[in-house]
Amino acid sequence: MRILITSASHDRSAALAHHLAGGHEIRLTERTHVETEHEFVLSALGHDRSTNLLTRDIDAIVHSVEPQPGEDASAQLDAATRGTYNLLMAAAEEGVSQVILLSTLELMASYPPGFRVRETWRPLPDTQPPTLSIHLAEQISREFAREGSLGIKILRLGDVSNKTVADAVSEALAQPVPLAASCRSNESTAPHALSITHVGERPQ
Repeated sequence: MRILITSASHDRSAALAHHLAGGHEIRLTERTHVETEHEFVLSALGHDRSTNLLTRDIDAIVHSVEPQPGEDASAQLDAATRGTYNLLMAAAEEGVSQVILLSTLELMASYPPGFRVRETWRPLPDTQPPTLSIHLAEQISREFAREGSLGIKILRLGDVSNKTVADAVSEALAQPVPLAASCRSNESTAPHALSITHVGERPQ
């Protein structure tokens, strides 16, 4: 499987690439240059042909929304919304089969301590990045899943190790979400093109 991993400058993405490289072909991307042993493509995730080329011949994308050093809130929100939309649009056009969004359990931190918060509960994001950025990326991903363009899995991560993240991603890759478009003729029993999984404990 050919896998594209975004936010290549961050430790979690590097660790994930190392873990998955044993059984998959890895392509990394970032908005700034990154030195890596894996294939790397510099990309601003713009609304142009370069993002289509980035996702071409890719089977799965592992996407995370991470700020660049020195970015203000406006730049972070722009990268999270515009970048995620452009990436998913290109992925849908190029026939990518699945997308995994690495989110955060910080979205559920405002629920009272002791509550057993489930994946079906409504997120309660902060009003500032980075939590708001990730929440907006989730909402964009939901729209693509709802229209049947992509099968998307959201992994909301708690304070877990890179190894735990890699294992959760590997499991998600092994069990892709079926596209909604493939089962619209029987909507009452149609599987969703979106699934959400909580990994680890939420902050309280």
